[in-house]
Amino acid sequence: MDDTNDKQFALTLARGLDILRCFSIEKPYLSNRELADLTGLSKPTISRFTYTLIKLGYLETDTVSGKFQLGTAVLSLGYPLLASMSMRQLARPLLRELAEFSQGSASLGVRDRLSMVYVETSRHHSVFNIRLSDVGLSYPILSTAIGRAYLCGYPPAQRQAILNELRVKEPDQWARFGEATMQNIEAFHQRGYCVSFGEIINDIHGIAVPLPASGRDRPMAINCVVHSYQMSPEDIERKIGPRIVSVSRALQARAGA
Repeated sequence: MDDTNDKQFALTLARGLDILRCFSIEKPYLSNRELADLTGLSKPTISRFTYTLIKLGYLETDTVSGKFQLGTAVLSLGYPLLASMSMRQLARPLLRELAEFSQGSASLGVRDRLSMVYVETSRHHSVFNIRLSDVGLSYPILSTAIGRAYLCGYPPAQRQAILNELRVKEPDQWARFGEATMQNIEAFHQRGYCVSFGEIINDIHGIAVPLPASGRDRPMAINCVVHSYQMSPEDIERKIGPRIVSVSRALQARAGA
């Protein structure tokens, strides 16, 4: 996003937030040099930002590597948002039931730029890899069932605007997953859900439904994820498809009550 000509845009603030977004599960510890490479900023500029972010509690120094890691202030910043999402409380027991039924995981997600972020999740006791479904995890919109379902929750004009943004800003993702995404959108009106079978992780299958905006809650989506050895794509659609559609309808009814 190029906002350099926008007089209302606080570029310094944006750069500080971009530094925080560099940290991930794959890269939890980063040095000034690594942050400079990731952001394109000079190392002296990065040093000033990291110094300030440490002072404010948004970064901490890892005692072993000497690199930076996210600080606890980031958690405090995010909690009021999570607490304000009433749909999380409504969805929790239904996600638990869905996870038990599928023997996989079930999650509630919202959009963050061009990704979907889990804000609530439930896992069957047999699911050991918590990195597949945990609060705060994010996945690309185009390659995931939950992202495709999220798109289906929008009216056509708004959906097209997001698709146009994805096409321009994620050309590699679009080239790889754009056709499958459009096929899911077209099929959604007949089956009521979206799927992604082994597209982002080879042995992971996902099925998802949208949750349109309700009251103060923003548009969301619910997914159910299982390993490929547990269930074939056909069985997922036959067994979990109707179940996850009914979960979406129940939540919409509860939210409107």
